[in-house]
Amino acid sequence: METIKNIAIVAHVDHGKTTLIDQIFQQAGLFRSGEEVTERVMDSGDLEKERGITITAKNCSIDWKDIKLNLVDTPGHADFGGEVERSLMMVDGVCVLVDASEGPLPQTRFVLQKALERGLKVAVMVNKIDRSDERHEEVKSEMEDLILDLVSENGLDDYDMDIPFLYGSGRDGYASSDPSARSGDLDPLLDLFVSDYYPLPDVDQTGPFKMLVTNLAYSNYLGTLKVGKILSGEVKKNAQAKIFGKDKTSQFKISEIQIFKGLNQEPTETAVAGEIVSIAGFKDAEIGDTIASLEVSEPFDRIEIEPPTVSVNVSVNTSPIAGREGEYLTSRKLEEFLERACRNNVALKYETTEDPKVFNLKGRGELQLAIVFEEIRREGFELMVARPSVIYKQEGDRLQEPFERVVLDVPEDSTGSVTEALAERKGIMSNMQPFGEGRVKLEFDIPSRGIIGFRGHFLTLTRGQGLMSSYFLEYRDHLGKMLARTNGALISDRAGKTTPYALFNLLSSGKQFVKPGEEVYEGMVIGENTRNNDLNVNVCREKHLSSVRTAGKDENITLPPIKERTLDWALGWIDDDEWVEVTPENIRIRKKVLAANQRHVKR
Repeated sequence: METIKNIAIVAHVDHGKTTLIDQIFQQAGLFRSGEEVTERVMDSGDLEKERGITITAKNCSIDWKDIKLNLVDTPGHADFGGEVERSLMMVDGVCVLVDASEGPLPQTRFVLQKALERGLKVAVMVNKIDRSDERHEEVKSEMEDLILDLVSENGLDDYDMDIPFLYGSGRDGYASSDPSARSGDLDPLLDLFVSDYYPLPDVDQTGPFKMLVTNLAYSNYLGTLKVGKILSGEVKKNAQAKIFGKDKTSQFKISEIQIFKGLNQEPTETAVAGEIVSIAGFKDAEIGDTIASLEVSEPFDRIEIEPPTVSVNVSVNTSPIAGREGEYLTSRKLEEFLERACRNNVALKYETTEDPKVFNLKGRGELQLAIVFEEIRREGFELMVARPSVIYKQEGDRLQEPFERVVLDVPEDSTGSVTEALAERKGIMSNMQPFGEGRVKLEFDIPSRGIIGFRGHFLTLTRGQGLMSSYFLEYRDHLGKMLARTNGALISDRAGKTTPYALFNLLSSGKQFVKPGEEVYEGMVIGENTRNNDLNVNVCREKHLSSVRTAGKDENITLPPIKERTLDWALGWIDDDEWVEVTPENIRIRKKVLAANQRHVKR
């Protein structure tokens, strides 16, 4: 029988997980010599390639010294924490990557806490050791302090603190126990994976077949694939099995079993306890279901992950130009999309509202929600999205809201402006320390609603050189009202096409979002006012022609460049009385009430 080990590679965003896995594949002989291999091969989705981040957890495998290693590549962004929590249910150990300069950051803390709670074996690789500003000794002691903190916080007094540390570079493909090494290969890391330090899967080889569904995939030929680790017994192709759903138990025939081989999956007749498999044959599975042989009467406990903290209203597109740029999305079809998104990701939930055209989607953060809408948009459909808001709790007579710990790595000369901006959003500084050359690490406790839409403003304040990340702390007493943004909106007062003449004459009124020749309608937001109230403007005005021509009167009109409107930017900019209109071709912002005579301009 093949020896199997299941290990997850986890890290904060941009600390190099996916690049390291590329090098592991190269050195484990997974690719033929001369085969063309794309960078970050595990980031297979279009959105992942564009944004340079991992969005969904993915499985792969390599063979090393007669042991099969099932590796799980996990997202590093806090908004996709639900993916990480699920992935840890399939593995028996984790390898934590930490940047040799940045050190442990919020998501490092989050994944470490979840791994320790599950009693998983942890090893640490200090990555990017070749950086000029590396500080491996401090990073090692920060990681040891973090692990000690988490062990004492969670009451894990018997946890084995003898944790191995390796140093290396995922990009250049070397790892070593010697921090001064600047070349070599990844053999020390792979040898650690197959060593006795990481245990074999803790499973029941002799019992009846049982498996917990921790992920879903889709195949055009096989339909829905249920992914998970077999925790008991063995499974055979064409066998009868039962699936314990949330509300009912069904019986089905296992039409296909697939195991991970390199980057692909290949069919197999049987699979045994400890193996990570995909099973086909039942259409309506959900994450958290138990698949078992017919004699099993008790399912596993369903997957429980941390609850959502952010919600957003999603609507059918009701704008005057709806249906022109994409397929019109009916409320029934929109609900189908949301249902599918929630089925594939247990960190998402959706509810109906009093308005049949509007649904409320809940998740971990604005980025996670934006990804769902971007996927719907790329399928050719139109919809509207409101401003994300936090989910409040009522404790007795006190209203409570979620708070987050925000960790910022900023250039020294940006410290004042960043501190001032977060203070306006009711943030309280808890720590400030210089590190590296001319950089400062800041920590703030801030209401979650205070950082909705802050990321873009933060990058402007730090001239693109700042790093920002956060993790959920707890619910605390509500801190009162807070404006989503300081300035009001410039709003088109009529339908038509924008003219250069009208836009040029409105430059003093504020920053514009539209270009000449763009179609607008009454109630559409065309820019940001310099003052704090809204302003209705005519952006379709033509220049009146006269019969008199004098030299120098017909100068060319030059307008400043307009920044591309993205969904992330729009969700961060809008206020509570506005919608983002999302179509395959355009992102627009509009007022919820379109008619100028039916809404206030005073905010």
